[in-house]
Amino acid sequence: MTSISTRSRHFGLHYAMLASAALVTISAQDALAQSVLPVEAAAAEEDAAAITVTARRRDESAQDVPIALSVVGAEQLAATGNFSLGQTQQLVPSLQIFSYNPRNTNINIRGLGSNVSLTNDGLENGVGVYVDNVYYGRVGQSQFDLVDLQQIEILRGPQGTLFGKNTTAGAINISTRPPSFEPEFSGEATLGDYGYHQLRGSLSGPLIGDRLAARISIADTHRDGFIDNVRTGRKASDYDNFSVRGQLLATPSETLSIKLISDFSKQTLNCCVNLLVGSYSEYDNGAALPNNFEQRVARAGYTPLPFDPFARKTDANSHYQANMRGYGASGQIDWDLGGVALTSVTAYRWWDWDPANDSDAIGLSVLTKAQQANRQRQFSQELRLASTGERAVDYVAGLYYFWQTVRGYGATTFGVDAPLYNLPGVAANVRDAAIGNYGVESYSEPTTKSYAAFGQLTWNASDAFKITAGLRYTYEKKAGVFEQHVVSGADLSTLSASERATAQALRNQFGPVASFTTAFDDANVSGLLNLSYKVAADALLYATYSRGGKSGGLNLSVIPAGVDANVKPETVNHFELGAKTQFLDRKATLNLAGYWTEITDYQTAITEQVANTVSYRQYIANAGKVRSRGFEADLVYAPTRLISLSASAAYVDATYLDYRNAQQAVENLNLGSLQDLSGARLAGVPKFTWTLGADMAQPIGNWGSRGIELYAHGDFSHRSSIYTAVSNSRYSLAPGYGLLNARVGLRSDDGIWDLSVWARNLTDKSYFVTLSPANTGLITGQVGDPRTVGITLRTKI
Repeated sequence: MTSISTRSRHFGLHYAMLASAALVTISAQDALAQSVLPVEAAAAEEDAAAITVTARRRDESAQDVPIALSVVGAEQLAATGNFSLGQTQQLVPSLQIFSYNPRNTNINIRGLGSNVSLTNDGLENGVGVYVDNVYYGRVGQSQFDLVDLQQIEILRGPQGTLFGKNTTAGAINISTRPPSFEPEFSGEATLGDYGYHQLRGSLSGPLIGDRLAARISIADTHRDGFIDNVRTGRKASDYDNFSVRGQLLATPSETLSIKLISDFSKQTLNCCVNLLVGSYSEYDNGAALPNNFEQRVARAGYTPLPFDPFARKTDANSHYQANMRGYGASGQIDWDLGGVALTSVTAYRWWDWDPANDSDAIGLSVLTKAQQANRQRQFSQELRLASTGERAVDYVAGLYYFWQTVRGYGATTFGVDAPLYNLPGVAANVRDAAIGNYGVESYSEPTTKSYAAFGQLTWNASDAFKITAGLRYTYEKKAGVFEQHVVSGADLSTLSASERATAQALRNQFGPVASFTTAFDDANVSGLLNLSYKVAADALLYATYSRGGKSGGLNLSVIPAGVDANVKPETVNHFELGAKTQFLDRKATLNLAGYWTEITDYQTAITEQVANTVSYRQYIANAGKVRSRGFEADLVYAPTRLISLSASAAYVDATYLDYRNAQQAVENLNLGSLQDLSGARLAGVPKFTWTLGADMAQPIGNWGSRGIELYAHGDFSHRSSIYTAVSNSRYSLAPGYGLLNARVGLRSDDGIWDLSVWARNLTDKSYFVTLSPANTGLITGQVGDPRTVGITLRTKI
């Protein structure tokens, strides 16, 4: 009954908001119909040739840059209501963001970057995330609200001859609005169902004439959880985020500018809970699965909730949370030396992650704690010289240094129900002493030092033909320590010698004591060759070959026998052909790209369940070779300044070419712990992704001296099915799905006010984000957000 009434309240709010929007629109039209003004719609798509990007470390038109990139501007972010990087993937088909929780977030471009397993502290993502020219060493740092953005550039393919940190799959370049020497204020307030409320604001202006300006931006977001915990009465999967960013911009002269930035973000989540999806009791060859989930819960006299994940209910009995804080400070100096510009970017960042997990996903006290807290610190320094003005040869050259340490504090505790649940064939006194309330804690600390020199030359052979060559040398040193020790458990001295030996062997299986150190260094030379030719004023063709590399990783955990603590570096060979075109008097833009990428010694994180337990261990391994090939198309058509239509599509064929020692799927574990995935698709990668978007605006009159217009936005994104387990277990195949978002509103032509109603996942599509099959026969998963609706008021002065 509670579920029905809750859903009814949400539907009531949906309809109330939609009805309010209709009444506002009708009333406005009646009041304003007597005078129609020729106001241009702010929602109309800007001429693509006018979109400026800094992908090559200089301001250029996006259509003149001979690389595949996507640009999401501030107006588009406002129209869609996106305020996080995870939401942005709905606008960019080639971008995939897969997340168990903020720390365990994997970002892929064209299927490459990081696989769908849990994040490993000793491994970098193949996709680099930059905010205001500062590289973020851990993906979790980018999972806060995005504040006061100017635009997001998604660069596809290996990067390194221009960016500070080399990346093998691509880069996400996020720019925030800089301080202004003209007074500015913008703000917005949003209310929605599920207790959603958000406040965002930005204030900027001069402090000392035209020499010193400041900007401060704040965002505060809260939403109640979508999941009911029927045991505790708590809501799970909520959202609570606060972010603030301050900037100072000094311009001592016409040729020198100094920008200082400081930011702080805090996120508190009752997250993340796996819901019960189903179970299996036999292997794929028909053999019975011993000690399966149904048998385990029957022994404990426990009745689990029904296998109905979209009822959004859990009875998890242990504490869960996903809390994090991020801080940072950076300074950027830009000095025009006459024909060459010098840029220095100095930054220090720290990120703290404090989780708690109920990893057994049920109301028994089996695995009451399984978590990895982090304390990350990083420092980076980049120096860059770039030619300015028009010349026969343009160049960029730079030096880069990066230091990072990630302290990991792991904790695993087995509850009072663990012995009988896991070990029915062991004597009760032995199993209770071995793992009843048995707990271990671990400490790990990987440290990275990276040194690089990079440069890129572009020979402007003619107005139409250009040749670009780039080179990078990177040297990295990594070292790490790992230690795990017992913190709780029964005294085994009360057991007999044979019983004590059995109990100790069980402890070594469930939570062994371990300690080791490791270190290595490696060097890499990467490069790029790009040819571009303008066959017409609005038609650019280009071809690219690039070779990149990513340093090796560290396995700082309890690793299986035979697994090396050091992981080999990976090498990338990338080929790409593309075209950027505009036609119909630049009302239409069509960009096409085809690519072929092969990675040798692809670094993949493996998460496997320890035999006969419900605990997991995670480590990094190398797959022999991986290939990603595909096609991309982006189309924007703006027949008038009041209408803009867009469509984007990506086809990705991401395949293991050589992976003969892959993790076995749980449904075949009776055949051995390894399988050959050569020729199989990569997990977490949809083969086909596409998006559609439309913006329309209509002037409907004036209100006093202000013109008023009615506007609407809609976007639909679809992704095909993916495996969410690196073993490609058939139980982890998440079906494809499509999401429809919409917004309709009224606004003044001067931006002084903007009132809109919106809906995300308008059709209330039910879909899985993750599916996690266990060797016990239990299948759990995380589900996507349901339909949400709200109303937003914006102002800009």
